[in-house]
Amino acid sequence: MSEDHWTWQCERVIPSEMGAGRQILEELLQQLKARRWVPHDVFGVHVAVHEALVNAIMHGNRLSPEKRVTFRCRLSPELLRVEIADEGEGFDPHRLPDPTDPDRLETPTGRGVMLMRAFMSRVDFCPRGNCVVMEKRPEGA
Repeated sequence: MSEDHWTWQCERVIPSEMGAGRQILEELLQQLKARRWVPHDVFGVHVAVHEALVNAIMHGNRLSPEKRVTFRCRLSPELLRVEIADEGEGFDPHRLPDPTDPDRLETPTGRGVMLMRAFMSRVDFCPRGNCVVMEKRPEGA
């Protein structure tokens, strides 16, 4: 998609602090609501982006005050694209344990990637595993 089709874009760099992405996420959700996205799509984007931000801050950068998270977002009438990158070592998403395994059901963490995949149309990780690209096509697009 060419740059001309994006109706809204946002790029921010945030510190590795819990809650640092709250304002960005709220701004994104307001943009979706202003464009009349259906509530369940807005909810899904909310969950997926929140999980990706938390993963980047906590697991990627390990709350290190020296490290930052880069957030890039582009929105068109047909597509939302969100890129979130941390400065951590990365990980292999194929090696994540299954959060639905009976032995992991009571584990308080480990469901973020599963939720991102459930709510977004596309979720890809860079080869190093410290950047995620998520896309969502709104209902009816």
